Order: sequence, then structure tokens, then C-alpha cells
Amino acid sequence: MTPELVIFDCDGVLVDSEGPLAALAVEDLAGHGFEVAPDDFHDRFVGGTLADVERRLREAGAKLPEGWTDSLYEKVFVLMDAGVPLSEGTAEMLDWLEGAGVQVAVASNGPMRKMQGSLGASGLFVRLGGRIFSAHDHGTAKPQPGLLLKAAEAAGVHPARAVMVDDSPVGAAAAKAAGMRFFGYVEHGNAEKMAALDVPLVRSMRELRAGLEGLGLG
Repeated sequence: MTPELVIFDCDGVLVDSEGPLAALAVEDLAGHGFEVAPDDFHDRFVGGTLADVERRLREAGAKLPEGWTDSLYEKVFVLMDAGVPLSEGTAEMLDWLEGAGVQVAVASNGPMRKMQGSLGASGLFVRLGGRIFSAHDHGTAKPQPGLLLKAAEAAGVHPARAVMVDDSPVGAAAAKAAGMRFFGYVEHGNAEKMAALDVPLVRSMRELRAGLEGLGLG
């Protein structure tokens, strides 16, 4: 069944932001007496919403002040507004998909304000406009399927004709629950974690294009 909609995660897929975000969080946590290496932080705590991350950190013994999530988000917004690089080939991928008549959307557990920064400098925030879906606005977050289903509904596309591209297990779980096909995007990390899920992996936008061509696009 040829895809009619490709839904992208934002951080770690469209933009190479996971490393800077992890470094920012690790620095902040050190200020609260909780030491963790960036790679360890990413492997142990990243996934879901930042509120989920805070909950897991507290369970691991972090002594965080009330309002930590909101405070960290303010730092994240500053970081994103300063600009983060697109993953190589992102603009060309979007051009190819739209040229083939395939709709594109973004579904992220992060707030819209964050994506306004991370996608703003490249022009993607304006380009994608109303096709960007944030868990903060819709009351449903990955790994639940609701955010992806909202994106498909807005596009008028049956979930079986949609493909999700994400770099995390929560994205894979959401796609499976939504009845969508899935590619794990591991250019910037997470390869071992995603390989354990037995999902198709791609390491670049070039490989993603080949995978989509294998589904009948192009």
C-alpha cells in the first residue's frame, strides 16, 4: 500500500538536537546534585514527555525543585532559538515527498514553542505550518497513538497509508498502536535501542528515501 502521509518526529529526526538537549539537561541536573553522563542520561531517561523524564529522574534519586520541568523548558527554548542544524538532507526529503504528492506532518511530544525555535531558522516551522502536532496541544503523547491519529485525520489519510519516522521506542510503539508503518531513524544515535525493537532502521535521509521507495514511492 503506497504511503500517502509521512509523519516525522522532530528532535533527532528532522533536526540534530538530541545531543545539545542532553548536554543542557545534564548540566542543569549537576546543579541540583545529580550527576549523570550525557549518553547515560539519553539512554536511561529520554523518551515520552519531559514530565515523564522528571518522574523517572525523581525515581532514580534526583532531588529536583518544584517546577523543574518548566524551568528546564525555558533553557531549552533559549537553546532552540539559537539554532540547531537540520539533519542532512531534510529539506531535500520534504521536497521529494511533496513533489510525489505525499503529505508531510510532524508529531512531537515537545511543546510547539520548542519546535518554533528548532524549526524556525530553517524555515520549516513556517513551511509545515498547521501540519505540526504537539502533545502539549492535543492532550495525548507518544507512546499512545492519539497524536499520530490526529495527524492522519487532519490529512484525511487512513492510518494504514501513513508512515511514522522516529528515533525512539515511544515513537515505534505509537506507530504500531496506530496501525502505521514505521522507520527508526538512527543517524544521531539510539541504534542499539531501536535495533532491539526489530523495526526497519535508516541512518540518513538518503536511506529513508530508499526505504520509502521500497514501499512504492518515487
